[in-house]
Amino acid sequence: MNAEMLKGHLDLLLLAVLEPGPRHGYGVVEALRARSDRALDLPSGTVYPALHRLERTGLISGEWTIHNGRRRRVYALTAAGEARLVARRSDWRGFADVVERVISVPS
Repeated sequence: MNAEMLKGHLDLLLLAVLEPGPRHGYGVVEALRARSDRALDLPSGTVYPALHRLERTGLISGEWTIHNGRRRRVYALTAAGEARLVARRSDWRGFADVVERVISVPS
């Protein structure tokens, strides 16, 4: 998928993959791949800065954990993140509907 198409939508995608529950950073990358049937195979250099930004803005929280002797950061939605996800999801559906109406072949 073209990186230009993701602009403005990455936050929504990240919040959505965190909705089922906390995930470590690589788990977020893997969830994006899996839920998109590999269409969103984003590099960690794209995902991690976005996760850090969402954490700074309070939409997700991050906590260091140890798993199999390795430190990793686990991210979870905050209440503000859940509210933003609901709002952005609604906005997206409205936007997608409008775009579909415009680009569809007229009958």
